[in-house]
Amino acid sequence: MGENRTVEWEGFFTTRNLGGLPTRSGGRTDPARCYRSASLRFVTGAGWAQARESGLQTIVDLRNPAEISTYAPAVPSGMTRLEVPLDDVEDIGFWQYIADEQLDGTPLYYRVFLDRKAERCTTVLKALVRAEGGVLFHCTSGRDRTGLVSLLLLALADVDPETIAADYALSTEAVLPLYRALGEDQTALLEAASARRRSTIREAVLATLDGLDVRDYLVRAGMAADEVDRLRIRLSR
Repeated sequence: MGENRTVEWEGFFTTRNLGGLPTRSGGRTDPARCYRSASLRFVTGAGWAQARESGLQTIVDLRNPAEISTYAPAVPSGMTRLEVPLDDVEDIGFWQYIADEQLDGTPLYYRVFLDRKAERCTTVLKALVRAEGGVLFHCTSGRDRTGLVSLLLLALADVDPETIAADYALSTEAVLPLYRALGEDQTALLEAASARRRSTIREAVLATLDGLDVRDYLVRAGMAADEVDRLRIRLSR
């Protein structure tokens, strides 16, 4: 997986940058441009100071309004926090289908979501490309919604699918301390859901990426071509 990408700011969980990953063109993704993370509920003052010193300026919260109403972090002066919900929870029929098919909480739902919710995905990526300085995006566990956005970013940067799948797997393990802090453990549920579909987590991520041209996908969904190209450049070094 290349250089160590884990971020050890105090109180941050499942946090790492998207830099240092090899691209198929022979380069590497740029560190300190984009960070992925879990809930910011436990971030300390010292943690915020460490993040700010590392160049972090923008937080993009992918959670739903109900989740945000339960807890919304107060970012320090000099940082901007944006609320850009990814899920589209108002589409009850869609999420009922995801639940009925036992896809929720696993990367098995990614391709269906991409097919049905392209506008939501492009809204998030537009926020990322317009963000000032280093940008961190997060949901609750830092695995599924955050993982989908990471998948799109890394694929856009031309990172190999196997490497993207391995990056997702890192969050599966890294989220365990957060679950313990929250009094939850969903790892067994994740594995069981994949097993029921006769698929591994790796295979589900690879299936999502199979035939997916992210630049074309985003442009077709309404993102300006120059915005897509700026985002790709932002991820490269």
